[in-house]
Amino acid sequence: MSLVQVTDLTVEFGDLRAVDGLSFTLERGAALALVGESGSGKSTVASALLGLHHGTGARLGGSIEVAGTDVQDASDAELRKLRGAKAAMVFQDPLSSLDPYYAIGDQIAEVYRVHTRASRRAARARAVEVLDRVGIPDARSRSRSRPHEFSGGMRQRALIAMALACEPELLIADEPTTALDVTVQAQILDLLHTLREETGMGLLLVTHDVGVAAESVDRVLVMRHGRVVEQGPVAGVLGAPTQPYTRELLSAVPRVDAARVPSQASEGVVLEASGLRREFGRGKRAFAAVDDVSLTVHRGETLGVVGESGSGKTTLGRMLVGLLEPTAGEVRYDGHARVGVNPAVQMVFQDPVSSLNPRRSVGESIADPLRARGEHDEGRIRGRVTELLERVGLEGAHYQRYPHEFSGGQRQRVGIARALAADPRVIVCDEPVSALDVTTQAQVVALLGELQRELGLALVFVAHDLAVVRQVSDRVAVMRRGRIVETGPADEVYDNPQDPYTRQLLAAVPALDPEVAARRRAARRELASA
Repeated sequence: MSLVQVTDLTVEFGDLRAVDGLSFTLERGAALALVGESGSGKSTVASALLGLHHGTGARLGGSIEVAGTDVQDASDAELRKLRGAKAAMVFQDPLSSLDPYYAIGDQIAEVYRVHTRASRRAARARAVEVLDRVGIPDARSRSRSRPHEFSGGMRQRALIAMALACEPELLIADEPTTALDVTVQAQILDLLHTLREETGMGLLLVTHDVGVAAESVDRVLVMRHGRVVEQGPVAGVLGAPTQPYTRELLSAVPRVDAARVPSQASEGVVLEASGLRREFGRGKRAFAAVDDVSLTVHRGETLGVVGESGSGKTTLGRMLVGLLEPTAGEVRYDGHARVGVNPAVQMVFQDPVSSLNPRRSVGESIADPLRARGEHDEGRIRGRVTELLERVGLEGAHYQRYPHEFSGGQRQRVGIARALAADPRVIVCDEPVSALDVTTQAQVVALLGELQRELGLALVFVAHDLAVVRQVSDRVAVMRRGRIVETGPADEVYDNPQDPYTRQLLAAVPALDPEVAARRRAARRELASA
């Protein structure tokens, strides 16, 4: 009997059919990836496997059987027994999945006690055991830490530990690496692979990242608009796709080994940082997030800034824009030292949801820079905002809409329109596509390139995704622990990296070829055990 058997599944929310006639199986010990764009129905399917739509008003059809449980007909008691004990889920955002007030170990122990009725002492010991198993150093001591005291990668490991506490037969991982940098992503994917080898559990991986699927699974199911487009062995689907949509999805994936045609950058320097340092904290607790960084940005070029989380990329970007004042050093625009925000240097933020006021229409948010410059004619403001909305691929009629009425890619377009409102010469993009699926990511990257060519903009593209950075950048600066360890033309840095850290970053980039991915995983395992 298959571990998971889904037959003709439909899921409807009101008039929306999110999943339409989906069928697939997952054998015990095997790994399957559900791949598709945002809105394709992937997460809806994952939730349906655990009966999470029960009582929500969603209408489900077809049949779902997981670890011998008929999910559609199961009682609440049977579903509680299924969740955690037989099948467990790791969600995309560990911060929203973990209680900020309780220690990590206590939360894992509570899950274990609910399903096993173990004593507090035994549950506590089990929590330490699984934290150690997923690679949390000094697990006994760190089990007393709260979620905010863990890094993003450690929080995701903690969620995996919680899922493993009751030794489930099936692990469902819903976008488990979306917000992680490439080295931490590789560690999490390696961990999932090792755990599957050691425990024999099945893995259902939900992801929009085709490279992550290639690294992690045996079979792939490509979804679009709630339906199956193509499914089969990972090497076949990714190596020789039969469906146009699958080929389109693969063509949108940025390649770390693909050279870029340089932009027509001017010789003139438009933005320069000299000896930048930024400290946080005081006294013995003070630390330098950016330490003695110098760089130049030429007119019309794109400078990529890459590095792991915590390397200082975002802090550097905020100092270039003027949102943070440096502890030491200076930023010069057109050769003149600058203090405070300069309208000529604008920023596109990573999370357009938190950077847009949910109580104001997107048109009003875009109009803010115009009013800040002294424009008071509402007719001219409205006309300029309409022009900007259309320029970034939206409609002028969207002026009165609110952020929640847009998709992630559309919200990022709104953020770009707002940055353009000030007629900048430089735009600093802080992880502008990290939360987007590959096709939407490609659209936003293409839009930025088009705007750069037409308006002569200089871009500083801050990201942890090395493939995207190569795709857009003329030059690249690699950051580690607040310092630039390597810089140069993008092709030179990528094809002939000089610093060991740069080589380490490039080795962690997911490979679309499963055989290459397996060799890299083996090499990382050897290095870790050396």
